[in-house]
Amino acid sequence: MTSPSFVLGIAGGTGAGKTTVARDITDGFDETVVHLPLDNYYEDRTDLSFSEREAINYDHPNAFDWEFLRAHVQQLCSGRPIEMPQYDFETHSRTHKRVRVEPADVLVLEGILALYDEVLTDLCDLRLYVETDADVRILRRIRRDVLERGRSLEGVIEQYLSTVKPMHEQFVEPTKKRADLVVPEGTNAVAIEMLTSAVAEARDTGPETESEAPLIEYDD
Repeated sequence: MTSPSFVLGIAGGTGAGKTTVARDITDGFDETVVHLPLDNYYEDRTDLSFSEREAINYDHPNAFDWEFLRAHVQQLCSGRPIEMPQYDFETHSRTHKRVRVEPADVLVLEGILALYDEVLTDLCDLRLYVETDADVRILRRIRRDVLERGRSLEGVIEQYLSTVKPMHEQFVEPTKKRADLVVPEGTNAVAIEMLTSAVAEARDTGPETESEAPLIEYDD
């Protein structure tokens, strides 16, 4: 069994540019990179009605299936493929579709609370927090949710004020203290260049040793 992947954790508020940072850092690595969006690991709430699912606070840590995510990260780090779940934002539910993900040199865990869980944070070789002004983040959130996820403008604003903003202040922003580096404004070119070089060097020079990390089995 080969050594664990180089695990990169990228956290930050909604609309901060986390996905852009992940893509910019790993763009040149081709198939040697695996991207695990935290959004795919929301709890499976298909047993609830649409109105009940719609009322869930998706920015609270309890909205995520941490046990499932831990198991998948450790399986990849141990050289075992996973069947990654897929999430439908329009229906607020996990779909029946799965995407097979093979182990790779670099594993990117990205999401608002990517640095929240201590087990996952400890597995990360490098932890980033993307920091972007709140007014920029809310504008990006509105554009994404209205254009891509079929939400109404009024609904997006109401959700932001009632759950997104308070949850950011209570749970997301405090994870910044766990970051090795804080990346300003999401697409800072100098930061991206430095991080890309750091990941490439770590990937290329990492020792090929047996992984002794315990496996967490999860029956989906």
